[in-house]
Amino acid sequence: MDFGQDEQGRDWLEMELADTLDEDYEIELEDAILSMKIREIYRDHHGPTIPRPDYFRNLLRLQAELIRLQDWVVHTGEKVVILFEGRDSAGKGGVIKRINQRLNPRVVRTVALPAPSDREKTQWYFQRYVPHLPAAGEIVLFDRSWYNRAGVERVMGFATEKQVEEFFNDVPEFERMLVRSGIKVVKYWFSVSDEEQQMRFLMRIHDPLKQWKLSPMDLQSRVRWEDYTLAKEEMMARTNIPEAPWYIVPGNDKKRARLNCIDHLLTMFPYGDVPHEDIDLPERVYNSDYERSKMPRELYVPQKY
Repeated sequence: MDFGQDEQGRDWLEMELADTLDEDYEIELEDAILSMKIREIYRDHHGPTIPRPDYFRNLLRLQAELIRLQDWVVHTGEKVVILFEGRDSAGKGGVIKRINQRLNPRVVRTVALPAPSDREKTQWYFQRYVPHLPAAGEIVLFDRSWYNRAGVERVMGFATEKQVEEFFNDVPEFERMLVRSGIKVVKYWFSVSDEEQQMRFLMRIHDPLKQWKLSPMDLQSRVRWEDYTLAKEEMMARTNIPEAPWYIVPGNDKKRARLNCIDHLLTMFPYGDVPHEDIDLPERVYNSDYERSKMPRELYVPQKY
């Protein structure tokens, strides 16, 4: 490569890095259309968070480690299940998004199941979760999980006390079965204060980009805050087993919660570098008889920007 080409290569790399950072900023611009009044109230209530440069520096470093973890899981054939639980707006989705942001979707996938169908309601409770469990070399992130029965289903009256009691009797053995089969089970509970959840709900109400996150069930969770607290405390007491313990992530500060959760997750595995074959970009084969055909103009997306 001559000097001119080298300069072009550096320029291209700089553009790619800038584009990557733009993607990060795009994800972070969560208050873009938020009313100034709600934003001001939230900032006064919440206080300072980790400085943005420090946040991105640590996030990128941790995401690089997640790539190493992913490669190790594929290389060793590990099977990993990570459960993310917590109150509505506690930050589960935010950390899941940062975990899988740079990972291979064929290796790391997110499962967020809707409410059970009429048919699923007649099945063994764990049955609809089983098809989503990982095979060798896979990581599955559950954005809410079978613990719905101990939380929203119990509090909202979608499950009877008998069904809840059966769940508490069954889930420890179910998770032990998963562990005995070679699946690593990691369980996170994202904890936010009453005041913090209230502010996040207000932000969602006033932000058109986030209103889709609110459902009648979410609003009821505000009304039944204490019921959810009691349900969570019993769930923790009865399902915190040595084979699959709970880990609580303080979530009032979203950025710190994301960094702390990812950092802790990495400590759960004895991962390391795995052998990789050297990659060489092959030379393109040129055919003097080939001429690239021109496609009809109407097939192209309009260039508005």
